[in-house]
Amino acid sequence: MPDPAPQPYALVVGDDGLARPIWASRDPLMRAYYDDEWGMPIRDEQGLFERLSLEAFQSGLSWATILRKRPAFRAAFAGFVPERVAAFDDADVARLMADAGIVRNRRKIDATIANARATVALREDGGLVDLVWSFRPDATPEPATMADVPTVSAESKALAKELRRRGFSFVGPTTMFALMEAVGIVDTHLVGSHRRGSSGVWPT
Repeated sequence: MPDPAPQPYALVVGDDGLARPIWASRDPLMRAYYDDEWGMPIRDEQGLFERLSLEAFQSGLSWATILRKRPAFRAAFAGFVPERVAAFDDADVARLMADAGIVRNRRKIDATIANARATVALREDGGLVDLVWSFRPDATPEPATMADVPTVSAESKALAKELRRRGFSFVGPTTMFALMEAVGIVDTHLVGSHRRGSSGVWPT
């Protein structure tokens, strides 16, 4: 009798014996991202600016699409060095809009440049890293299935509001919750996943 099909919200045990959510169990690129990157703390400005930018570009698209294009994004946006992106001009915007390797969305491109400038400006007031990490909650979710994973929180709403006040855009509460998951501020690895608690930020 064949094994039953995996449930869409459940953990899947891979051929290596490790349990992952179904979204991280099929595509080798997504599996590597889940195993090595997703949910690990990012506490440097350049790394955090890159993740914030890519989460904004992901809005309305799949993360797999963004991940496959990440090398092209890094090349197009000067490695996501904030001061370099902040100096982009109309010629750079035209170049980016002609670059088939990235997501050619004018509003998102403009937002990334504006967010770079806002990131540089934040250096005078603690910096992007301290601001984003200051919204770490007192507790993290403990989801048993993907259906239990929230998509927004009080903290992500507050972070989105504060970033908009600081001149950022494309930083809505859902996008900011995804950022918080990606950089370890919250741990939404499913209970039972081999990655649960791996960030060191939260106990297992």
